[in-house]
Amino acid sequence: MNFTKTTEQSSHYDSLETMSVIDLLTNINNEDKTVPLAVEKALPQIENLVTKVVEKLKLGGRLFYIGAGTSGRLGIVDASECPPTFGVPFDLVNGIIAGGDKAIRRAVENAEDNREQAWIDLQNENIGANDVVIGIAASGTTPYVIGGLEKCNEQNISTGCITCNEGSPLALTAKFPIVVVVGPEFVTGSSRMKAGTAQKLVLNMISTATMIQLGKVKGNKMVDMQLSNDKLVDRGVKMIMSEISVDYEKAAELLKEFGSVRKAVESYNN
Repeated sequence: MNFTKTTEQSSHYDSLETMSVIDLLTNINNEDKTVPLAVEKALPQIENLVTKVVEKLKLGGRLFYIGAGTSGRLGIVDASECPPTFGVPFDLVNGIIAGGDKAIRRAVENAEDNREQAWIDLQNENIGANDVVIGIAASGTTPYVIGGLEKCNEQNISTGCITCNEGSPLALTAKFPIVVVVGPEFVTGSSRMKAGTAQKLVLNMISTATMIQLGKVKGNKMVDMQLSNDKLVDRGVKMIMSEISVDYEKAAELLKEFGSVRKAVESYNN
């Protein structure tokens, strides 16, 4: 298959080692500014995938991200932030990385080249027909991710992807592809930069829009967030104060009694 890997094309900048610190920072920042505009062009694709995710999660399904290296780590970050932010079960949104959990901290040699392993990893999670699997790979050529989606397609499991190369094997494999073309990186081929930023922005959109559609936000507040530290407890108290017009002490008392902002407000109003 012939397609152009724009993520691997030579940087628009050269002689980086001769640049001053401020020139390096300015040029990196200028490149980064182009990323949200690239994401904007993919909004219809993102909408299609989010709609499918919401549909499946309402049927009792789960969301899985699979990826290798930076892409895998970004999926894990997004998945791990859903329970504390939205109060959902820990197994509703899941991140799986090639090479297993040890690959979160350091690269596992050749893990991404195993075309069969992603499906094995997904089977270990009892993957089913109501689940959605999103493959993340800037290049769009990672065997681990492509092989996983191919198996999912065979089993009629909904598949999406986030990639940065148009016409890539991954984009052609996923039923709901998201392609964000960010172009060459500031350091040639360093897809942890603009491509990684694009993937993070898209992941933010997918999980946040999905959770709002599932009723996990009220107004603009995280009413189901986990009260796992003093900062979040204080935020929860202030949310209650703004919703039902009680003082700080009463709001804190309600929050302690009911354990969540939503339950505290609902109990008071009833």
